[in-house]
Formats: sequence, structure tokens, C-alpha cells
Amino acid sequence: MYPRKRALERIAREKVLYQRHPGGDISVCVIYPNIYRLGMANLGFQAVFHIFESDPSVAADRAFIPDADERDALRGGGERLVSFERGRPLSDFDILAFSISFETDYLNVLTVLRMAGIPARRADRADRNFPLIIAGGSAVFLNPEPIADFIDLFLIGEGEEMVPEFVERWDATRGSPSQLRALAAVPGAYLPDFYTPVYDDAGRLAAVNYSGPGSAQVNRRLIRDLNRFTTSSLILTEESVFGDMFLVEASRGCQWGCRFCAAGFMYRPIRYRAPETLVAEAKRGLGERKVIGLVGAEMASVPGVADIASAVADRGGRLSPSSLKADCISPALASALARGGNQSVTVAPEAGSERMRKVINKNLTEAEILGAADMMLGEGVGNLKFYFMIGLPEERDEDVLAIAELVAKVLERARARRTRIGSVTVSLNPFVPKPWTPFQWDPMQDARSIKRKVAMLRQRLTRLGQVELDAESPREAYFQTMVSRGDRRVGAILERLEAAGCEGSGPIWHELSEIHREAQAGGIKASSLPDPDFFVTRPYAHDELLPWDFIDHHIHKWFLLAERKKAHHEHQSPPCDVVRCTVCGAC
Repeated sequence: MYPRKRALERIAREKVLYQRHPGGDISVCVIYPNIYRLGMANLGFQAVFHIFESDPSVAADRAFIPDADERDALRGGGERLVSFERGRPLSDFDILAFSISFETDYLNVLTVLRMAGIPARRADRADRNFPLIIAGGSAVFLNPEPIADFIDLFLIGEGEEMVPEFVERWDATRGSPSQLRALAAVPGAYLPDFYTPVYDDAGRLAAVNYSGPGSAQVNRRLIRDLNRFTTSSLILTEESVFGDMFLVEASRGCQWGCRFCAAGFMYRPIRYRAPETLVAEAKRGLGERKVIGLVGAEMASVPGVADIASAVADRGGRLSPSSLKADCISPALASALARGGNQSVTVAPEAGSERMRKVINKNLTEAEILGAADMMLGEGVGNLKFYFMIGLPEERDEDVLAIAELVAKVLERARARRTRIGSVTVSLNPFVPKPWTPFQWDPMQDARSIKRKVAMLRQRLTRLGQVELDAESPREAYFQTMVSRGDRRVGAILERLEAAGCEGSGPIWHELSEIHREAQAGGIKASSLPDPDFFVTRPYAHDELLPWDFIDHHIHKWFLLAERKKAHHEHQSPPCDVVRCTVCGAC
């Protein structure tokens, strides 16, 4: 079979950096619901696969969404999706474990189940002997509800301790008719069958009826000391999108509290690995690759990062940090990155104007951003990439145009100093509201407005020369917002999209537009599917029950709301008097 041949060729090209064992009698297939080259670039997927495979009672395998040409071959031949290592039908495993890092891959979960010949809905699997289907990963931390009707059990939180506990409980209860209830007792486990959502006449979530034992609250699992575990590349393949890198996770979380950023809140409290641990991992990685990819939300504030970059450069390697906060870039770090041969560095101002950076709590002044650019260019890093967002809450047109003004100043200063500068890339992404952030109540700005702003900015940037604009489609952001903010009813929309064969933003957008029209014509109660706009372009009320409220992230909702109201105060020009302001009701 054609797809199987490609899998065997890929296995032959992989380099496994740990000792594998034959495995026990619990068969687990760890599934990354996207293609191989993306899955093998994901440290979380590699880590959870290793956790399962390290258990002597488990025989672990992998699976991925087939490549586009493989999908055509599967359809044409009527074949079923099989596992990566052993070529075993997915329906033959004891457990299928989805590792989901991005909400947009929720749609691919349904595709995997269909290709495996397994009914998507949990209710349709009840009377037959199908594998137990579980899911975890960072997307699930935030909001598992859009796929809650398809998954038997979720593991909410970090898996280093939770996954072994789950396997031990599964082994102890195998064959028991109450096994699933027993597994739900593992701290961090979420059994959707225990929860029944109730909606009011306006379509909002009114209540969730809980029928399980103990508390309905699910406590997110957290590793307190990251130094107890090493998270770095375990299987190397040049076919991965980071195929030239050895990846090392430096931290989880972020100390800066940007109001749009899920990673800064979902992984709280911020935890760093010790510098000596990171240096040791980097040195080990240099035996395999010349580039060390340092992974985390923001890398310039990692303790000892300049020493890590220097140690890598001293050994002829290059440190490639995921993103740098401008005011944390030191001369020592800039020098070490340049000495290692970095030709490009990513800095994330997020917004063009200082007013907007205050709104989103990105505490960066223009002088700090320009200073960081000067420093990197002066050390010989010739290409800069700036990451910005568009459509943020409280945004005005002048804030968008300020992006071009900021980039123009970077170019002007470089030319005035006669500093060599190759290219400047502006990466522009529509704001997507995320659960567990202060902006979780805010809607996404409509696609037409986003397109207008992108066109306006493109026109300004074109005049500058040397600047490339890389703008994400608002259609993709719309779909991402729907699955980020959606409740359990979004599952029916995902089923419709999957049945229609939707792949890519264009077909998905067309089908979502059709669903929107049907919902508008039928009304909330008459329509068979909810209106996607209900989850995307509607502001959520501050006292509204949110689909993800049952998860305890140890973040008080009142704190997030207070941060949202602070953003409104920053929006005022000048900022409003907190004592007498009556605009936002915060005073």
C-alpha cells in the first residue's frame, strides 16, 4: 500500500535518541492530528509519545493525518488508516491518544476517526468494542468542548505525571465495566459524559448539569519543577519543519501577562529550566544538529540565555530562539546570537502604537523596540522579523498605520548608521480571542474590517522598500476563533465540515458561510446547526457562563475581568480617571 511504503521510508530516515523497548500488552497509538512533518516538529507530541513508550506495560505506536496524495490513495483504494510503526489498524488498539496543540486540528480528529473506520460520536461507539479514545495537549487545556461529543476522556494539563497515573489506573481496571468512571478519578481527567450543558432561549450556555462523583471542577495538572524532566528532541528527522534543529524547551509560561496571550495564562506560574540544564541539553544537541532551537513563549527573559547562546556559539553552533522581547535583549545576547551565525531574529512588538501596547499590556516603548533593532543589526544580524496583531480590542486605524511608522524608523536608523540590513518581514495576524485570557470576552473583528486594515497597511509598507508583509487570512482566524470560543454545539459544525471534505481555509469558509445563512434563516431554535457568528463576532457578557469555566486553571475570573477593564482605561486618550469613570463600569 502506497501510504505504508512512505511510512517505512520515513522510519528508516529517523534517528531515535533514546533506548526503545519491546513494549507490554497495553496497545496505545499516540496520534498527532496533522501531517507527519508538523507532528514531528512538535515537542509536546514527541514528549507524550516517549512517556507512553517508556512504560514497560505499554506498546506504543504513532499515527498522523496522511499527506494529501496519501489521502487520495486511501480514498481510491478503500483502505483504512493504519499506525505509523507497525502498520496496525487504529481500530485494533486498546487506546487512541490524541495529542492536540492547536484548536484548528479539532477538525482533523474527526478525519482520523473516519479514516480509521471508527464512529466519531461517543454515543455511536457505546455498544461496540472500539478503542478508548482520549485527548490531551495545550488546545485541550483551554477549551475541550468543541470535541467533547467525540472523546471518551480528556487529560487536562501537563502529562509528565498524569499520563503514567492514567496508564496505571487503566491497567488496574482493565475488563471492569466501570473502568471509565475509575479513569475519571485520575486528577486532571475530564469525562464529558458527566456533564450536560443547558442553553437558554438566546442560545447562551445557561447551566451545566453534573452527574459525576465529587466536584464538577476539573483541576488542570501542573509540573512544579521542570528540572525534574527534560523536554527536548527525542526523534530527529530532516523532513520535520524544524528538521535542521535540535529543539530544547526552556520554559513554560510567560511572566509578562500580555492580555491576548493564552500561553501566558494557561501555563501559570511561569517556570524556567536551570541555565546549566539548558546548556547541557544544548551541548548534547550539538552532537546531532548545528542549530539549537530554544522553545518557549518568550526567550530573551530566560535566565542565562546569553550564556546559553554563547556556549552554543563557542562550539560552532547557532542558537535559534523562538521569539525575543525587545527590552530584554542585552548586548551580550545580541553578540552571542550574531557570533553563532544568526541571520534573522524575530521580535514581537504585537502592536504599532504605544497606546495599543498599553491596552494589551505589552509594556514596550518605541525607544526600546528601536534600540533592540539597532543592537541586532549592529551585531550583524541582517534580517529582522516583526510580529504584529491586527483587530485587537480598542484598536483604531492610526494604531494600524503606526506599524508602518515603526518599521520606517527601523529602516531610517539603519540607513543613517550605514548598518547593513537585508530584509524586514512584518508578520501580521488577526486577533483571535482565547479562553483564560483577559480578552476572552471580546469578539474577533469581522473579516471585512480586517481585510480593509491589511490593505491600508500594505499600501504604506510598500512605499518603504525592503519590507515584506506576511498576513494571515482572516478566514483562518475566523475558524480558529470559532473552535477557541465555541461550546459543545460546535461539534456538529465540525461534523458538517468534515463530511463536506473541507481542507484549507477556502472550503471551510464557504461551508461556514452556508451554515451562517441557514442559521440566520431558521433562527436559534429552528436551525439544525448554531450560527458560527454566535461564537466569533459576538462579545460574551461579563456575567455569562463560559464553556470552559469548569476547568480550574487557578486563575480567578475576577482577575481576568479586572485586566480587561484596565485595557479599557488604557484605551482612553488620555487614560480615564479611575475614580470617576462611568464608561466601562469598573470604577
